[in-house]
Amino acid sequence: ADVTDTAALSRAFQGALAVYTMVPPVYNAADPRGEILRVGSALAAAVEKARVSHVVNLSSVGAHLAEKAGPVSGLHAVEQMLNRIAGANVLHVRAAFFLENLFFSIDLIKSMGIMGGSLRGDLPLPFIATRDIGAVVAEALRKRNFTGKQTRELLGQRDVTMSEAAAVIGKAIGKPNLRYVQFSYAQAGQAMQQMGMSASVAKALNEMYAAINDGLMAPLEKRSAQNTTPTSIETFASEEFLPRFKAKAAAGA
Repeated sequence: ADVTDTAALSRAFQGALAVYTMVPPVYNAADPRGEILRVGSALAAAVEKARVSHVVNLSSVGAHLAEKAGPVSGLHAVEQMLNRIAGANVLHVRAAFFLENLFFSIDLIKSMGIMGGSLRGDLPLPFIATRDIGAVVAEALRKRNFTGKQTRELLGQRDVTMSEAAAVIGKAIGKPNLRYVQFSYAQAGQAMQQMGMSASVAKALNEMYAAINDGLMAPLEKRSAQNTTPTSIETFASEEFLPRFKAKAAAGA
């Protein structure tokens, strides 16, 4: 079903003990915030109509920010929509930066021999493998041991700088001298549009990256056993990044 089709979603949710909600990224959206709000509104309306008792919602670190955090501020609004549903128990999983976002570096590595973006190279960031998010979500859906409206941050195995990420990725793919280069926001925006993103999405992502660089978009929780997950960037590099890199190289893409 279309993720903005409330009627179809509510039929799908009917009788469910719990549902997992998320707003899928739309990289060519003309109005990225509007797109996020449309999907969030449909999801919330469907949850309410189907009278779902437990909802696990994928959100993001930084979703406490109502503005100035690009798409993550849109997720803040989605959290609020779900929080307004009387009687629904909602757990917002505020996940860290996906390790899978590093896949966007493959073309740049192949064409220029570097990794790059507008994020600072020296800033330690929590990175998480999506498989670890899935494990936490599955457990929450199965146990349904949350009440009211709650948030839980997931911060990955450890904090990693983009420069460290480049070193780990480089080692895994046989390019030990791979380095990370910080681009200006204008350069990064241009690169994102060359990858097929709309100008509006590129602008929103740059706003998010600026919020991260400036320390505005940071975890609220201190790292703990509860918000630390098992998959390291080294494991991700060998098990996920290397096969993807090899496949693209073999395809000549």
